[in-house]
Amino acid sequence: MGIALAAFIVLLMPLPAFSQNCALCYTQASSAGARMIEALRSGILVMVIPPTLGSIGMIFIVRKRNNRYKRDESAVEDW
Repeated sequence: MGIALAAFIVLLMPLPAFSQNCALCYTQASSAGARMIEALRSGILVMVIPPTLGSIGMIFIVRKRNNRYKRDESAVEDW
């Protein structure tokens, strides 16, 4: 329930709250053309998506192994 509430709060936040508002990035993007802006957007996706997917994958792996060890321990305790 807490995770769902946190996700809901994050979705309610305005989009500028997620950006760092770096002055150099802002001036470069505002003076650039459409191709440069699209390159910046793709670069951001390339830098965000792989670490996010890797972190989610590691969470699933750790959770699966943790559940396997918990089941093994409960089987030993029943004997």
